Amino acid sequence: MTGGEVSDFKGFDALVDDDLPTARVFLADRGYDSDHIRKTIAERGGTPVIPAKTNRKEPMPHDTVTYALRNRIERCFAKLKCSRRLATRYDKTSASYLGFIHIAAARLWTNQFVNRA
Repeated sequence: MTGGEVSDFKGFDALVDDDLPTARVFLADRGYDSDHIRKTIAERGGTPVIPAKTNRKEPMPHDTVTYALRNRIERCFAKLKCSRRLATRYDKTSASYLGFIHIAAARLWTNQFVNRA
């Protein structure tokens, strides 16, 4: 977990070093547009779907259809941030913050079962 003012790509190395399944597609916003990240994803067998920053000298193409799926992820984060405690990060430790993320996600998940008859 990084602070809110830290650049996106600084947390990438810690995330990649985790023991996570290998992703075939890496969806990210412009904040993750760096040659290092693109190279790391390609070396691991994935495809980076990252739009180029506006200041990049040679714009990199990306799959716009796949990138449009990122909207679903952003909407999920927007719903999670409706929980004030999650949006303002009141928790002092990353473990308790992650625990509240689990609670908020479970609440969102159970909402789909209510009034579905």
